[in-house]
Amino acid sequence: MTRSNQPFACVRTRREFFTQIGNGFFGTALAGMLAQEGLLAAGDSPTSVLPRLHHPPKARACIFLFMVGGPSHIDTFDPKPELVRRHGQRHDFGGASQITQSASGQLMGSPFRFPRSGKSGLPISEILPALAECADDLCILRSLHTDTAAHGAACLQMNTGFPRPGFPSMGSWTPYGLGLANQNLPGFVVLGATPFAGRLNWTSGFLPRDHDGTLVASGNRPLSNLQPTSNSTEQRSQLDLLEQLNRRHIERDPGNSELSARIASYELAFRLQTSAPEAVDLSNESDRTKQLYGMNERTTESFGRQCLLARRLVERGVRFVELFHQGWDTHGNNDNEHRRLCGAVDVPIAGLLKDLKARGLLDETLVVWGGEFGRTPVGSGGRNHHANAFSMWVAGGGIKGGISHGQTDELAYGIAEDPVHVHDLHATLLHQMGLDHERLTYRHNGRDFRLTDVGGEVVRKILA
Repeated sequence: MTRSNQPFACVRTRREFFTQIGNGFFGTALAGMLAQEGLLAAGDSPTSVLPRLHHPPKARACIFLFMVGGPSHIDTFDPKPELVRRHGQRHDFGGASQITQSASGQLMGSPFRFPRSGKSGLPISEILPALAECADDLCILRSLHTDTAAHGAACLQMNTGFPRPGFPSMGSWTPYGLGLANQNLPGFVVLGATPFAGRLNWTSGFLPRDHDGTLVASGNRPLSNLQPTSNSTEQRSQLDLLEQLNRRHIERDPGNSELSARIASYELAFRLQTSAPEAVDLSNESDRTKQLYGMNERTTESFGRQCLLARRLVERGVRFVELFHQGWDTHGNNDNEHRRLCGAVDVPIAGLLKDLKARGLLDETLVVWGGEFGRTPVGSGGRNHHANAFSMWVAGGGIKGGISHGQTDELAYGIAEDPVHVHDLHATLLHQMGLDHERLTYRHNGRDFRLTDVGGEVVRKILA
């Protein structure tokens, strides 16, 4: 068989043809073996799952509750009695740093009490009373650190592993590695407000474009264009014709992943019209469930709706759901703003954890809470950016509950014990989903890239 310059001619040699046929049979057999081993979800097709699982997963999905702006670790999950005792004193931490905005100034202790909660006795700020009821499910990481105190770059690093644009987000790496558990829904869904650096936080970067995050709006119409403009038979015929034409172009340009992704997106859009309306429709949820998420109160209704949507989406097979909540950049009026912000998310997040647990989903769903960095222990009314040390928490998905990991120093400025870099966090989350962060790679510009760049270690002390 020879190559031809004629339009739409076949450009495969006989060797390439039989190689592709062999790979197809191998893929089908592999999918069957993965299903038998429990590593391939029911309904996955050979094309949606490649052999990237490296060990049996503890979790099949992740919900990332991203608090945009950087919540104060000092006022939420990291009590510092010494900082309170020395409140108002002038202190210099030893020079300026690119990972904090304030290395000197007046020490600013938290005004909030930290009662011990649950059987584990975890100290959690009094401004998070509903979440405190879930203390025994939480693993509080008190020693997070990242590489920049600039909002845009820090948001990108927390989501993509890199403080600059152009790289795939964790939400994209997850379905790339795991495949789709539900062929009729996206693998990665984004809810809520737009963070710093915008959609670059949920882009697929150089991964195939069909792993981009799908943005779902709040309100009664979270997804637009779900109603077909023609009957399903006519629409199916149109898509089939469009696919034929697109595949002819792929034969001429077999390395064009953009075109392959476009075909996949058309097919997904068609399937979404039958599956997505039910997935995002909350009308069948009971009043008791809505109340659990705080949807009966004005201050918690919006975020409660998003948390309930997140539960419904992972319940239906979406691999990664990210919720963005704005307003945590408290340069002024830090104390009152944290009261208000925690009041808006406390009940919805506790409701999400309790609902997942009651449905048997928490064991197989990772829930992550945090922002792009923390806040400084010095300030006057407000706190500035602080990437040197801050807190996040993880629950479910095979993570130990009722524990804290890592320590900051007595003034919450630096890390005193068990530092956890953002790469370590990403490595750990991927590990729980059956993915080795060093082996989950994608060839781009002559290099094998990964979510954790050239760093990252699994935080094994927190694994159940």
